[in-house]
Amino acid sequence: MKVAVYYNNRDIRIEEMPRPEIGPGELLLKVVASGICGSDVMEWYRVKKAPLVLGHEVAGEIVEVGKGVRGWNVGDRVVVTHHVPCNTCRYCLNGHHSLCDTLRTTNFYPGGFSEYIRVPAINVDRGTFHLPPGVSFEEGTFVEPLACVLRGLRISGFRPSQRCLVIGSGISGLLFVKALKALGAGRIATLDLNDYRLGKAREFGADLALKPDEAVRERIGVFDHIAVCAGAASAVEKAFELVDRGGTILFFAPLMPGVEVRMPFWDLWRDGVTMTSTYAGAPRDMVTALELIASSRIPVEDMITHRLGLEETAKGFELVERADRSIKVIIEPHR
Repeated sequence: MKVAVYYNNRDIRIEEMPRPEIGPGELLLKVVASGICGSDVMEWYRVKKAPLVLGHEVAGEIVEVGKGVRGWNVGDRVVVTHHVPCNTCRYCLNGHHSLCDTLRTTNFYPGGFSEYIRVPAINVDRGTFHLPPGVSFEEGTFVEPLACVLRGLRISGFRPSQRCLVIGSGISGLLFVKALKALGAGRIATLDLNDYRLGKAREFGADLALKPDEAVRERIGVFDHIAVCAGAASAVEKAFELVDRGGTILFFAPLMPGVEVRMPFWDLWRDGVTMTSTYAGAPRDMVTALELIASSRIPVEDMITHRLGLEETAKGFELVERADRSIKVIIEPHR
């Protein structure tokens, strides 16, 4: 079968490898659609593991069922998640599923930018979900990234009617806008440097979409809940500036290791600001994300800007890394 092998952001090669063989409890999935995540183009994070096949926002069709599998059949349309928790460790039992060692080491093989993947038994058990009728494979690729957003809102204590700010209007930031709109935020503002993405933020429900100039506080005020979706120190510092007393800052996008941020500790302490971070999504968040997409409470098809074949994966990475006039880029290996 064909796979897109990542060596670095500018070196992605179409190569041949054997189609995976499955064992007891496993599934073989024909990948119909696989989204390119913003984390896929974080070269400082990915290149140290290269060469490898990336792609974790996957939807497809079951083509083979391993011995002992119950509840799944050839021809089923599904979405799968690559990281799944053990559900028994102290982290899982305390509701911190994304801190689980099992979650951080599980994956399917070889990766979503390939024609087929092997879904291990543990992923079959708690990381595979039926695509409801009416939900396309392309829409299914949004389930995992939306689950990450929903977990962030859940653990950061988001409440309806709060004044919310999203810093960064990439795919994650725009999913935050859509989720906040659907869940009843009082006012939604976004900050970004890109005019195209600011326009999309307004289209998707933001009440205000501005560039982060020095006078932005005077123009838009302060916020109860801020989601930082841009991996830049300036974005973090802007959150410190714009959070209201008693407010919450959710760090969604990571900074490169070693990057330092100036922290106005006295102001944050005096004003009772809560700061938290989020990584991945738990199975419960996948279920909620799928329900919100299936019910059209959070429509996602209008976020798709590019549909590319496997041979065009390098072009897809270029589009996502450039972050200019693209939002969601989806690879379709059997296109």
